[in-house]
Amino acid sequence: MVRGPWWFWKVAVKSEDPGDAQPSPAVFAGDAVSAAVLELLSGLSVGEKLPPERTLAADLGVSRPALRDRLRLLEALGVLRRRAGDGTYLQSLRPESLTLALNVAIQASDLSRGALHSVRVGLERQAAREAALAAEPVPIAYMKRALNAMASAEHTAVDEADIAFHQALMRSSLNSSLVFFGEALHGVLRQEILGNRRIMHPLADDSRLMIDLHEPIYAAVLAGDAEAAMRAVDGHFEGFDALLRRLRG
Repeated sequence: MVRGPWWFWKVAVKSEDPGDAQPSPAVFAGDAVSAAVLELLSGLSVGEKLPPERTLAADLGVSRPALRDRLRLLEALGVLRRRAGDGTYLQSLRPESLTLALNVAIQASDLSRGALHSVRVGLERQAAREAALAAEPVPIAYMKRALNAMASAEHTAVDEADIAFHQALMRSSLNSSLVFFGEALHGVLRQEILGNRRIMHPLADDSRLMIDLHEPIYAAVLAGDAEAAMRAVDGHFEGFDALLRRLRG
């Protein structure tokens, strides 16, 4: 069976006639053709080759134009990979593909990057809880490594250590879904995160402030205290936001 989060894709747009020969955004919720394709993929392993298009359309009982429409979208999302002269293969969806889709959604809807901040807090809060419960020493050690790197006098090094700390926190949860969505969301918010960090650069105690903002999370995870870890994440973001508001006047 497929491993990985590719099956999270459910594009909620208007369904179309399965016999329509014109490519259009396929529906992966409430669409019979899409449902048939996903049912097929759920029985394949990553790296496995799909049957030829003609055979696949006959097996699924759908038209080739409708099938081709769905396969093209899945290929664009990175779920499928076509090899010229060979065929189409199933592959795991990468976080970068979800980042791209989120960026498109932001441009084409009422979503905003600012509104995604709450989603990030929620993901990291849950990751901190699961990291404390998992108590896996290696990824937690990477959190400590990033924390130590924040003592650097170079702003760019502190910025990268900040990013590395939050990535290590997500991975410490040992939850592949949290890691996947965390990385995808970070791709969307990376420029905003770095922009906020640049506001802090002029501070004489920038490095010390960053350590103080992150250290309680590490300490709670290391202690295996899930409740304290979640509170520490809340405190981290609340403290960071308060500092930015003060610096912006």
